[in-house]
Amino acid sequence: MTTTAEPQVDQQRETAVARWRAALGGFLAAMAALAAGELVAATVEGAASPVTSIGTSVINLAPPALRDLAVELLGTADKPALIGGVLIVLALVAAGTGVLAVRRFWLGATGVAVLGLVALGAALADGSATGLAAPLPAVAAIVVGVVVLRVLVITAQTTTPDRGRRGFLRTAAVVAGGAVVAGSAARWLTSRAAAAADFAATILPAADRPRGRLPAGASLDVEGITPFVTDNRVFYRIDTALRVPSIALDDWRLNITGMVDRPFELTFDQLLDYDLVEADVTLTCVSNEVGGDLIGNARWRGVRLVDVLADAGVQPRADQLVGRAVDGFTTGAPVAEVLDGRDALIAIGMNGEPLPRAHGFPARLVVPGLYGYVSATKWLTELELTTFDAFDAYWVPRGWAARAPIKTQSRIDVPRPLATIATGRVAVAGVAWAQHRGVAEVEVQVDDGPWQQARLSEAVGRDTWRQWVYDWDATEGRHDLRVRATDQTGQTQTADRMPPRPDGATGWHSIVVQVAT
Repeated sequence: MTTTAEPQVDQQRETAVARWRAALGGFLAAMAALAAGELVAATVEGAASPVTSIGTSVINLAPPALRDLAVELLGTADKPALIGGVLIVLALVAAGTGVLAVRRFWLGATGVAVLGLVALGAALADGSATGLAAPLPAVAAIVVGVVVLRVLVITAQTTTPDRGRRGFLRTAAVVAGGAVVAGSAARWLTSRAAAAADFAATILPAADRPRGRLPAGASLDVEGITPFVTDNRVFYRIDTALRVPSIALDDWRLNITGMVDRPFELTFDQLLDYDLVEADVTLTCVSNEVGGDLIGNARWRGVRLVDVLADAGVQPRADQLVGRAVDGFTTGAPVAEVLDGRDALIAIGMNGEPLPRAHGFPARLVVPGLYGYVSATKWLTELELTTFDAFDAYWVPRGWAARAPIKTQSRIDVPRPLATIATGRVAVAGVAWAQHRGVAEVEVQVDDGPWQQARLSEAVGRDTWRQWVYDWDATEGRHDLRVRATDQTGQTQTADRMPPRPDGATGWHSIVVQVAT
């Protein structure tokens, strides 16, 4: 005997299935649209990736506090997390678009078009799309998205349940497969272009004025301590570029502009006509928290900034050197500090290798003693002489200081926080830095005891960090370990704990360990 409730249950089940089909159809249509846009961006010069453009706009428009939180929580994984977040939001919006399309197709098609126009607007806003090619990825995405959405909606609305279900699943599988193939092709083409750019720089020119070998005493024999030289593969990377620019050497130009007597342009070969020098310099990100790892030391090879700027003739009123990247990002360094004799470089090499793409190939700025956000422009394409009154670099309107010398800091590497260690002699060790002033001494405090002098590695220069170690006779129980450094000017790092904003974190790094017999 059939009750009236059974048809209602069947109807509700069929309605739920239809909604899920519609949502899946919207998602797959967006997937196909994005794949089409990415493929066009990878094959057409002047076109920009829709996903990257939207992600870049999110970075530019996000509140500074949110950006700071992302770096603090995720570190160098902030970019993959951002792209993942963008894709999740797009997937949810696309699913809703599919549901709308089943009711009124023009609503769904409008949703697809709006997503495409958002990507176009983002590409135009961040400058990654240029010329007549700028709208092509968005146009391709809109056309493919609307067509695929229409096909999936028609299939999803087939009245025969079994036939409709099988037909929809077959169509969905074809769309998904096509999107994966197109997306993979786009990634392959992009990586191929990147490999071609890297290939052009496989031979790093020798330095005209090379540095000698590092002294043996630059590194302490302590297990777990941070190496004096940071390997290129693990050197920290914090910037606003969601996709590393691919720049061919033949196309690269460096323009020296602004408040100079003789503006001019350099090709890469012309840059190499200047003397190539080497310098050991430790770079630090202003987002580095007390005890953080957004810091690294390398031997850089490049051209001295003072030599290039001397040929341009810097005008007396210029007090800011703006470094501009190919993606429009800007930094602003004080001219007086760039020209005061420090090893400020247009770097083309890093630790004996061509400058890696992720770190600014083919050329970047390295200015000892200044946080990276005001000095370390990657993918450098322009040096503009101006004033701090006339121009704010990228991060200044977002709440960061215009001038940012690196602060004296130190960090405990071993033992690790919350580690359980055995009683007896324990090496407490780490690194300390005070770029362009140099580290004079490091002290360690156990619990509330007196500050004890640590042993330092041999100084390589005032622009690099130094390793340190304190031999501690550890007794049973819970202990607090703290470290502080004093620079060559006699200034000891402050105990006042302050966050990175607006000009770098302060405070002593401290850890807790448990000592057991």
